[in-house]
Amino acid sequence: MSGRNTPAGAPPARRPTAGRVGLTVAGLVAIVIGGALLTVPATFHAGNGIEYAGNSSLLSETRGAGGALLATGVLVMLGGYVRRLTYPAALVGAVVYLAYGLSRLLGMMLDGPPAAGLVAATVVELILGVVCGRLVLRYDRQPVTPLLSDGA
Repeated sequence: MSGRNTPAGAPPARRPTAGRVGLTVAGLVAIVIGGALLTVPATFHAGNGIEYAGNSSLLSETRGAGGALLATGVLVMLGGYVRRLTYPAALVGAVVYLAYGLSRLLGMMLDGPPAAGLVAATVVELILGVVCGRLVLRYDRQPVTPLLSDGA
């Protein structure tokens, strides 16, 4: 008899692991934010009182960062589904989210508090950075297997 609620001969359904869920959420957040920064930066930032006022250089900088964040999100999300990408995706996710969150905290200390939406973003970034960081630590404890054999 196979697993509950699975047809005979079919492999049992895989439950999502915490790592898969964490990387998927972290990836989706980066994809959505990066996509918005890339495609509609002025609209996206208007809610926090940031105005571009036709400054094409600032729009270009924002779109560049948005594209990088979008690509990062794709990698992080793929790490939840492609086993060989799990560790690098978690590492990239931890570095990017913690860099954003800690940089915003530094900005708050130096410049004062920003709009409430940016404070909330800081909290989310730090949480996602810790989630990804925990995955990195979990994988660091596992034995290393070489990607390429040295022929021995």
